[in-house]
Amino acid sequence: MNKQDIVNIIAEGTGLTKLETAAVVDAFLATVSYALGNGNRVELRRFGTFQVKDRKAKKARNPRTGEEVMIPPRKVPFFKPSPEFQKFVQEQLKANEPEQNAS
Repeated sequence: MNKQDIVNIIAEGTGLTKLETAAVVDAFLATVSYALGNGNRVELRRFGTFQVKDRKAKKARNPRTGEEVMIPPRKVPFFKPSPEFQKFVQEQLKANEPEQNAS
């Protein structure tokens, strides 16, 4: 599923045009990105939390040369799903399992 698929589904469910829905989806994504870029968390109840995590510096190897290189510490975006969201996904996967095996 890609962004256009999400826009189509939301537009059908809300009665908004695809253009209006795409603007809302883009605004939501921009807002989350902006918040994370400012070091804030974005918590969506019953869905999950977007946050920035610190990654420590580490040693790695260049796969071509085998040379050891240091990867500097950095900050990365991270999504932690809520327990309700995890449970819902697991239930949906189980419910759809026989359909996938029949193909």
